Amino acid sequence: MPTATMPITGDPAADELLVTDPLALVIGMLLDQQVPMEWAFRGPATLRDRLGRLDCAAIAAMPPEQLEAVFREKPALHRYPGSMARRTHALCVHVVDEYDGDAEKIWKGVNDPAVLFDRIRALPGYGDEKAKIFLAILGKRLKVAPTGWETYAAPFSDTNPRSVADIDSRENLERVRAWKQEQKSKGKKKSD
Repeated sequence: MPTATMPITGDPAADELLVTDPLALVIGMLLDQQVPMEWAFRGPATLRDRLGRLDCAAIAAMPPEQLEAVFREKPALHRYPGSMARRTHALCVHVVDEYDGDAEKIWKGVNDPAVLFDRIRALPGYGDEKAKIFLAILGKRLKVAPTGWETYAAPFSDTNPRSVADIDSRENLERVRAWKQEQKSKGKKKSD
C-alpha cells in the first residue's frame, strides 16, 4: 500500500499499521461500529500485540472461541467482544478463501469500481454503508481505488468531513466528529 496518513487512533504506531498492513485496515473498518473510531481502528494493533502478529491465515485457522478469548482480554478489544471476534474470524476465513489470505488482493489490480465495491460489500460484517466508506478510504486516503470509485462510494466520496475516509489530520478527525454530532442532533430534533 502507498504511504498515506490516517491519524485516527491517537497512537502513531497503530495509525501506521492501518496504512502499511491491508488486513489491519480491513479489520479496523469491520470494528468501526458502536464504539469510538479511535477504539475501533486501534483494535488491529491491539490484536497484533495479543497474538504476536496479524496473520490472516492464522486467525482463520483459530477456533472462534480462542479468538473470542483474545477479544475479551482486559481491556476488551471491542464493546461487543464476542460478536466482533466471530465477525473478525469470518472475515479472515473469507480473505483466506477468496484472496489467499492477502487482504490487499481485495483491491489490488481491480480496474472496475463496481467490481471493487462488490468485493468489499461481500466481506463478512460489511454492509452497504461500511463498503462505501471503505471504498472512500481506498480512494481518498490510499489513492488505490479505480477511476469512477466516487459514484459507488457516494455520499462518502464528497468533500463533507463525514467519515473515517476524510481523516488525514487530527483537525479533520475533530471535523468528522463534529459533523457526526450535528447529524445526530438533527436526527433527535426530527424525532421530537
